[in-house]
Order: sequence, then C-alpha cells, then structure tokens
Amino acid sequence: MNKKVLTTLIASAIAATSAPSFADVELRMSWWGGNSRHQATLEAIEKFQQKYPDIKVKAEYTGWDGHLSRLTTQIAGNTEPDVMQTNWNWLPIFSRDGGGFYDMSQKADALHIANFPKTAMDMTTVNGKINGLPVSMTSRVFYYNKQKWEQAGVDYPTNWDELMAAGKAFEKNLGADHYPLVIEARDVFAMNRSYMLQTTGKDIISAETNMLNYEQKEMEAFFQLYVDQVSNHVFPSTKEFASYGKGNLYEMRPWIDGRFGGLYMWDTAIAKYTANLDPSMTLELAPYPMASGATDSGLLARPSMMFSIGRNTKHPEEAAKLVDFLLNDPVGVEALGLARGIPLSTAGLTTLDAKGEIDQESLSYLGYLQAQSLPKEVLPTTYTDNAQLMELFSEVMQKLDYGQTDVSGAAKDFLRRGDRILKRMAK
Repeated sequence: MNKKVLTTLIASAIAATSAPSFADVELRMSWWGGNSRHQATLEAIEKFQQKYPDIKVKAEYTGWDGHLSRLTTQIAGNTEPDVMQTNWNWLPIFSRDGGGFYDMSQKADALHIANFPKTAMDMTTVNGKINGLPVSMTSRVFYYNKQKWEQAGVDYPTNWDELMAAGKAFEKNLGADHYPLVIEARDVFAMNRSYMLQTTGKDIISAETNMLNYEQKEMEAFFQLYVDQVSNHVFPSTKEFASYGKGNLYEMRPWIDGRFGGLYMWDTAIAKYTANLDPSMTLELAPYPMASGATDSGLLARPSMMFSIGRNTKHPEEAAKLVDFLLNDPVGVEALGLARGIPLSTAGLTTLDAKGEIDQESLSYLGYLQAQSLPKEVLPTTYTDNAQLMELFSEVMQKLDYGQTDVSGAAKDFLRRGDRILKRMAK
C-alpha cells in the first residue's frame, strides 16, 4: 500500500477515535396551524438544532382539521410525539388523572416554570402534575363599534344593567335590525356565567366534582337571563341569527356594515373581525361590566394552547430543552414571534417587547392587559368550554326561542343532560 495513503488512513482513524462522541437524539414535535405558524416554528426548530447539534427534531404539522383525531390515535397507541402543541380543554380527554402527559414538574428548573403565572400553571396542573406549559392566554372581553354606539347615543356600559338597557336604545335610535352585541351560544354561556359568578359567587360547574353546580332555581335564573337579554334587544335570538345564513360571523353582512354593534370575543381572535369591518368604522375595547360588590369578574380566561411532553418520551431532558427554547430562550422566542399569540412567559414577553414586536395599541394586547387586571378568584374548569356541553346549551336556547320549552323546562333539561355529558367524560 502506498505509504502516503496508509499514513492518511491511520491519521483519520486516530482523529475518529479522539473526536467527541455525540449520541444523536431525535425528537418528534407536532402542532397545528396555518402557514405563518408553520414557517415560524420550523425556523425556531432550525435555530434550536444549531444550539443543540446533538438533538434532531422531526416536525409533524397539520392544519386544524383532523389534528385532534390524529393525536388521539397516537396517544391511544402510545406513539405520541415527544413534544406536542395541545389545547387546554383536551385535558379531560387525555389526562383526567394527570397521567396522560409527562409531568413537567420533574423538569421545573430546566423549563423555567417560575416565568409563568401561578394561576395559569394551576389551570394546566392535574392532580399535582403539570401537563403543559401555557404558551399564551386568551380571554373573552367586550369590543364595541365606536361609530355605531355614538349613533345610538349610548355610553359603553360599566355594569350589567346598563348593558341590558343599551339594547332598547339601539332599537329605538338605529332600528330593529341593530344590536349592541352579536354573540353565539358559547359566548352567551361564557358571558352569563360571568354575570352569575359576579352576583352569586358560584360557578356553573364545580371545580371539585366537575359536575354542574347549580340547583334548579339557579339554572332557571341562568336561562331567564338569556330570555331577558333577547327580549331587551341586547343581541339576536338563535332564531333570528339563523336567518342570516351559515358561515363565519365576521363574514356576515350585518357585522360588516355595523348593524351588529359589538362582540364578546376572545382577545386573540379579534383581528379577523376588525379586518372585515367597513373601513369607516372602528372597534374599541370596552369596559368589562361589573356588578356592585363583585369580587370576581367571572372572566373566562384560559390558555390558548400549551406545549406538552409525551408521557412515553424516552428523552424528557431533551424535550424539556426544546420547550424551554421555544418559550423562554430569546433566540427561540424571537423566531416564533407572535405565531401563537402574546407570550405568557415573562422572559418571552420581555424579548418580543424589546424587539418592538408587541403592538401596545392593538385590540388584542389591550384585551390581554384588561383580562390580566380583572379580579379572578374562581378558576374555570376544563369542562367550562366543553364542546358537547356547548352543543347542548345551544339546543336548549333554540327550544326557548322557538317556543318549545319554558325557562323551567330548559333548566331541568340542561341539568339532566348536562350532568350526563359530564359523567361520561369523567369515566
């Protein structure tokens, strides 16, 4: 063999044995979203891999449709990704006892959990086990069409009586097809839960039992409130709302032209409503109505999404590094930007604020700040926005509007069938 070639081979062998040995780890990460979220997350993953070259991340991303079904199959088959974007109200589906995801409290220091508010962490903790880190928070608050409220000659309500009175003022001054609000079943449920919690101090679903917490009379008061709001022209009944056709609320003509004068809406979703509003009109964040003496706003605030670690992960340390990088590391946070909303992590928020990426005057950010400032003593359970329960509530509302039941019957029906839904989920 040529002496020069032999020398080269020997040198290569020595270099190979003396080089540091990296046992590469591959993580799988899944999420749903649109193209902008996909691109931002892929960029953040690339920067993570640059920082940790011994860790490779396989991205599994989809649109919203079908994502839950796919994840359900994976979790049932113990083949879930190491890191997952998850929804808060999925906890009863996947982790009723807290064991459905990896307990992130085991990596509390690596995840810098102290960067997240305790109230938010309490919402993602089941039986003492942290099932996810909340990426951002979203809350239902009030937004009003400035020009339409001025035309109606009504100041923004600061309490519930003023909101009730605004309906008749809109009807009298603008016409029967104008309303202060337009809200769908989930929004009605959340708004009236807020009123009831403020005035009674009692939540509609018990945090201890995860069952309906109201007696017949209290449930009657809940449905009577809806009946009174419709009769006072605060918002359209389900019967009238159906006459506008199916489709997204923000694409309906009465929203676009201002006949619907306001929303009780998630602060993270408001941009698409402003985008479709007639350019001559503007939305403003409104005061949150409070009952006299109320110590809790009853605000429905929840994590808009979480990052969870799979219970079957073989690499919890590396998975924790990835989650921490995305939510707390300035490089990862900057790469993600606002693709998942305003960061809840104090480190993440500080990073984006310093970069000038937080629009301090945006309706979304103003709503976020208002929600943070409102008094909250009673945390909603993960069942509060449950899809099956909301479908039942919508059905009972329609029966009221079409004269197929009365308030007493509606309350009895909702209590009986609602508890049945919640019991099934608890099994």
